[in-house]
Amino acid sequence: MKQKIPFFSIVTAVAASLMVWKITAVSVNSPVLPAPELVFRAFVGDVQTMYFWENFFVSARRVTLSMAAAWLLAFPAGIIMGYSRGIDRALAPVVFMTYPVPKMVLLPVVVLLFGLGDLSKIILITLILFFQILVSTRDGVKSIDRKYIDSVESMGGGKSHIIRHVLFPAALPHSFTALRISTGTAISVLFFAESFATTSGLGYMIMDAWGRAAYVSIFVGITGMSIMGLILYQIFTFLEKRLCAWNFPQKESAGGGLIQKSLVYSRM
Repeated sequence: MKQKIPFFSIVTAVAASLMVWKITAVSVNSPVLPAPELVFRAFVGDVQTMYFWENFFVSARRVTLSMAAAWLLAFPAGIIMGYSRGIDRALAPVVFMTYPVPKMVLLPVVVLLFGLGDLSKIILITLILFFQILVSTRDGVKSIDRKYIDSVESMGGGKSHIIRHVLFPAALPHSFTALRISTGTAISVLFFAESFATTSGLGYMIMDAWGRAAYVSIFVGITGMSIMGLILYQIFTFLEKRLCAWNFPQKESAGGGLIQKSLVYSRM
């Protein structure tokens, strides 16, 4: 059962992080690591400019399209691999051999093939996230107890019913977990991609500030990327609660299971 993090714990964590940041900045005593209050004042000023928001939304568009494309490709592929032993035996060796390979090294190749625009950045991020979602979805399907599939078949259901009422509801929460985990990865790859031959995005802002030795502006860009990652994480959490309600049972029905609820309330 999912547990909600208390608001007090979140506030405490943020306060502790800012305190550590402040103590470290005072100890280092270097303009390279500005105090949090300086970054906060600069951030408040920058968010009132179109320049910041233009770059913020460029980055947001790139990472959102990438994560959506990765999910649309990897989720059905993961269901197929998890359900079909034959397909899994054929594709699993390829997936697990290529999954550990760092896809970041392909950036020059992707840029040469697809140019310096948004497409190359979206393809690179999609390629990296695809494997994370694929593996999580596949493992989620393979963990299903066979008795639930047998129950659908005993009631006359075919493969389409199994996919709709068993595989899909079992795999969906795993895919959202993979999306939340991969949010940090997506933002990291986005920064790397935007620091290479581009003139827009938060990554470009950070590298431009670095070139000008504008250290406070560097942390403004970092803060913007952190907020973007937090927003994406919360969006995925919200969508999971909406689309996977069976995975968030109430206290009085805590014994209800994912597959059981799907079978009871689904119309064959």
